[in-house]
Amino acid sequence: MSVAGVTPGAPDVLRIGNASGFYGDRFDALRDMLTGGRLDVLTGDYLAELTMLILGRDRLKNPEAGYAKTFLRQLEDGLGLAHERGVKIVANAGGLNPAGLAAAVRALADRVGVPVTVAHVEGDDLLARGGWGDGVLTANAYLGGAGIAACLRAGADVVVTGRVTDAALVTGPAAAHFGWGPDDLDALAGAVVAGHVLECGTQATGGNYSFFRQHDIRRPGFPLAEIHPDGSAVVTKHDGTGGVVDVGTVTAQLLYETAGARYAGPDVTARLDTVRLSQQGPDRVRISGVRGEPPPPTLKVGLTRIGGWRNEVVFVLTGLDIDAKARLVREQVTDAFARTKKAPGEVRWELARTDSADAETEETASALLRLVVRDSDPDAVGRAVSGAAIELALGSYPGFHVTAPPGKGAPYGVFEAAYVDAGEVAHTAVLPDGRRVPVPSPPHTAVLEPMTAAALPEPLPAGLPVRPAPLGLIAGARSGDKGGDANVGVWARTEDAWRWLAHELTVDLFRELIPEARELPIDRHVLPQLNALNFVVTGLLGEGVAAAARFDPQAKALGEWLRSRHVDLPEVLL
Repeated sequence: MSVAGVTPGAPDVLRIGNASGFYGDRFDALRDMLTGGRLDVLTGDYLAELTMLILGRDRLKNPEAGYAKTFLRQLEDGLGLAHERGVKIVANAGGLNPAGLAAAVRALADRVGVPVTVAHVEGDDLLARGGWGDGVLTANAYLGGAGIAACLRAGADVVVTGRVTDAALVTGPAAAHFGWGPDDLDALAGAVVAGHVLECGTQATGGNYSFFRQHDIRRPGFPLAEIHPDGSAVVTKHDGTGGVVDVGTVTAQLLYETAGARYAGPDVTARLDTVRLSQQGPDRVRISGVRGEPPPPTLKVGLTRIGGWRNEVVFVLTGLDIDAKARLVREQVTDAFARTKKAPGEVRWELARTDSADAETEETASALLRLVVRDSDPDAVGRAVSGAAIELALGSYPGFHVTAPPGKGAPYGVFEAAYVDAGEVAHTAVLPDGRRVPVPSPPHTAVLEPMTAAALPEPLPAGLPVRPAPLGLIAGARSGDKGGDANVGVWARTEDAWRWLAHELTVDLFRELIPEARELPIDRHVLPQLNALNFVVTGLLGEGVAAAARFDPQAKALGEWLRSRHVDLPEVLL
């Protein structure tokens, strides 16, 4: 697709920074990004699946709530700085109430005496539409960047949104600046990839990075992208800030919470198998070659609901006979549940052998036995559990104690995805002067089709000497959650390591290395230009992060567990 001309008088590079990767990220990042170097736009991502559930519960208590209050506090001194430097601010902190946040920003601007114009994007909230099933607390469509672009073209200094895709915070400003239309697919796809790299903040600058020991990441700077008219970009950070931007950190973030080669969104489907990364200098990585395809005709809708009630007790087992102590307390609790009128419907036990022999401290001599219970009835996870656990205090294993006394239990949430026709969603830009402008759906769409399997590189020669060693010696990983599924991206650091990885790290080997995934559906996606594989494990996280049924409910460390597993590696790679 040809790229529309740059808006008259606009510079040919748009510098977009990020100051938040989640609700609760580093508070002073907004000020640091505004004072640390030149920017044209500063974005903030405050929404995640769990965040929508939290905001939904806030809205139940107060209909005027439902947005990220942290963003307002950050603007107390950041709004004046942005105005002085001519930086536009775009954030999805509006959550379930973007109109309420926009009004609060205007009130703040009046109070601090900063003359800024504020606009917002709405239409994502589909809860009133109904038909989502029982107990749904929030129902929000993932909108694209066109509404943001309309607000910026109308002169807004601050744009707040509800549920948009994370990448929309970049595609919207880029489309407004460069004059892209909905058919500029390659340019939009490049901006989507840049947006995906920026969206999680310091994960692009060395945070949560497999090879962190090679860099100083005590306080990594937040990332920014220099977007060009064709959609290519250079990812970097302000001079003098910590962390690192290299091909490895960008690759890791590109693989985060994605799946196959087609990365579908409401603006465009970006082809991740076309992404080219190249180091352009210290802390500068160029993203180029990204191809785009029409977006799908449907929009994803995130649904959250209260799934039930849960409780947890962690028993501490110290010294000798750990297995026998664990067996005793399990038998005692099971017997207690059998004698109560309201026993929990779901009971899970997990023994973490954190103990070591002949330990020099009591803590390192101890293992942890974790009991997690869930039920639709709060009484079944309350007194029934606390009584069963605490009444054992003087009549169970020697050294009995727990990390904390069990409480009454707490509700847990469930995330589900649904899909609606894009034309049925009233995507609306509410401009600074109050005008409400409908945002049309993209004129061309395409149903996602399965991809032909990518060609693999030539394997390493047969018969090379091997020795058992951790997979992480030759590969990095980044993992995360999508509802109840887990994603694990694995990439090789050298071409020879890629030749081994592409052929040897199969679904069968993955199942062997990650035993809890053995009975679950697993898809493997090959991304040759990134020297990477992406595994999607369906159902590993049960009902999702808020259900907290798994030790690592967001699968954040699943990739690092995989890297620690021993495989037979060719000695030439070591």
